[in-house]
Amino acid sequence: MMKNDNAPTHKPRKRFGQNFLQDQNIIGRLVTAIKPKPGENMVEIGPGQAALTTPLLEKLGTMHAVELDRDLISLLEATMASKGLKVHACDALKFDFSSLFEEETSLRVVGNLPYNISTPLLFHLLTYEQRIKDMHFMLQLEVVDRLAAGPGSKTYGKLSVVTQYYCQIDKLFNVPPGAFFPPPKVMSAIVRLVPRKFHVEANDEVAFKKLVTTSFSQRRKTLRNNLKQLLSVEQLDQLASIIETTEALDIKLSDRPETLSVEHFVILSNIIETL
Repeated sequence: MMKNDNAPTHKPRKRFGQNFLQDQNIIGRLVTAIKPKPGENMVEIGPGQAALTTPLLEKLGTMHAVELDRDLISLLEATMASKGLKVHACDALKFDFSSLFEEETSLRVVGNLPYNISTPLLFHLLTYEQRIKDMHFMLQLEVVDRLAAGPGSKTYGKLSVVTQYYCQIDKLFNVPPGAFFPPPKVMSAIVRLVPRKFHVEANDEVAFKKLVTTSFSQRRKTLRNNLKQLLSVEQLDQLASIIETTEALDIKLSDRPETLSVEHFVILSNIIETL
């Protein structure tokens, strides 16, 4: 395994959740998985010291980067701007990714996401999913497992359901702590998310997300108990009656939320809209 044993010139900042990828073998595998091609529209979130940015730029010619750390912004602009990197000084959670959309090409997103903001950042990016081609992220292994989890799993929850509604999710490979400086205390993993239309569409996506959030608000409680936050007793009885006669819903309100598939939640959301 090839590693860069030189300590980074920029001291990683804990408040930004900075762990810089430095293992050249892992970087090579990631670039191979991304398969960047000249002319593609790509943005990197949190480029750090450009360990991944550099080989991507060699393939792309130009690309965007969103960075919050002012010191890193200065470093990137001084060393990478002439090579085709456009740095956007902004918090990725607040960044308007639609500003990067080009008329004829979809946006590709890559990044080593800070563990402390990975989930809200993923939800933020999903609001742009219609114009995103794919996303490749380095995340905490626990988060990747949650993204890919299926019904019945202890890690299956709101993140799993909402993300799987919008994207095909593929876990690619694990990344050990020693691949970073400083080494994090947890294992990481690379995941690919490819936006696509789910085979059953939610009539109201906001209502669908609210249903999922409410259903998992207390995992140990049944659907009926959690949905009391959304529906009256009369509406819950109506819903139970409709479920009994809906062939696609082999569930009961006495079930726990982690037993329901993504499709179940979509169909439930569409039914609740009619009550």
